[in-house]
Amino acid sequence: MNTPLTILCIASYEKGHAFLRQCKASGARVFLLTSLSLKDKAQWPTDSIDELFYMPDEDHAWNREHTLHAVAHLCRNHIIDRLVPLDDFDLELAAFLREHLRIPGMGETTTRYFRDKLAMRMKAQEKGLNIPEFVPIINHQRVNEYLDRVPGPWVLKPRMLAGAIGIKKVHTKQEAWDKINSLGDQQSYYLLERFVPGDIFHVDSIVYENKLVYAVASEYGKPPLDVSQSGDIFTTRLMLRGSEREQAVRAKNAQVLPSLGLVRGVSHTEFIVANEDGKVYFLETSARVGGAHIADLIEAGTGINMWAEWAKVELAGGKAPYSPPEAKEDYAGLLVSLAKQQWPDLSAYNDPEVVWRMNREHHAGLIVKSPDFARITELLEQYRNRFREDFWAMLPARDKPTH
Repeated sequence: MNTPLTILCIASYEKGHAFLRQCKASGARVFLLTSLSLKDKAQWPTDSIDELFYMPDEDHAWNREHTLHAVAHLCRNHIIDRLVPLDDFDLELAAFLREHLRIPGMGETTTRYFRDKLAMRMKAQEKGLNIPEFVPIINHQRVNEYLDRVPGPWVLKPRMLAGAIGIKKVHTKQEAWDKINSLGDQQSYYLLERFVPGDIFHVDSIVYENKLVYAVASEYGKPPLDVSQSGDIFTTRLMLRGSEREQAVRAKNAQVLPSLGLVRGVSHTEFIVANEDGKVYFLETSARVGGAHIADLIEAGTGINMWAEWAKVELAGGKAPYSPPEAKEDYAGLLVSLAKQQWPDLSAYNDPEVVWRMNREHHAGLIVKSPDFARITELLEQYRNRFREDFWAMLPARDKPTH
């Protein structure tokens, strides 16, 4: 009789329910290590979790040494076959634990290419990919030369945060230096990059044994940085299949993931098609499922649950065959907005294409689904305008993650 695999998931934030359920449904023993601050808040699928453990945390951050001791203690009585981080901010900790305990999976060097915006850019540049000109905030002479050589505006980006969190746009050399100097000893954790106006796209992928086995491309309504800075309504939709842009973005994605060394797992990767020259530029990537309910968007349009497929990939582990299910070819669109009401009433949004409604305090969100791409485009535009009147609220841009 085969011994079931034991998988330890770490999650400083609540997410990945479908991952946990799929692991359990596949016959694995499922352990979850999560933040103590979530103990009375999170609604984990406990029927799919064999053991639930909590780590003391400060704003969801865990002490690395204490976490290592806790997991090593667990390993005294259990053989951990897989260790999987469910949130982007847990990737480095998971890699550190794998390296020390010699658990299979992505190590610290490769993880850097999927977490550190500087490491991924340097690797992409080495592989000949189009990327906006950048400079690390390490040597001031090089920063000065960069600011003199590369026309502004620029964006000052934290290397280790996710998405648009903490990104600042600067327009002049003096403004850039003012921002840099204000960082003090934290300067080396940032980089400067040329701001490239254009349309932003994301490709969500499944990789197994170095092969890209599934990818779906989507287009943001407004760039996430603009949404973050202005507090506008976040929208994204699956791209028109077979269109010139869809093919170009997917082709670039097929270059990026092998270049950065993803052996198996999932990825959310972003690109920009520049207004100036029409070229596709690589912006950033990650070894995780796309956030902001993008996984729900993909499932609505394709029937593929990226969390569940990630679980299957992890459990297969290169020792068993894996292939994704056949994708449906519907289209879907997603809208999310901060809301002035505590619990927004979305009942007036009753078109038959609405397949999902957000249930979160001070947030309004919908997913629409149709076989007709034009109908999705029409509904997103209508609903964005209605959301602005019915719900929209604005908060200052975030400098750190929230759950």
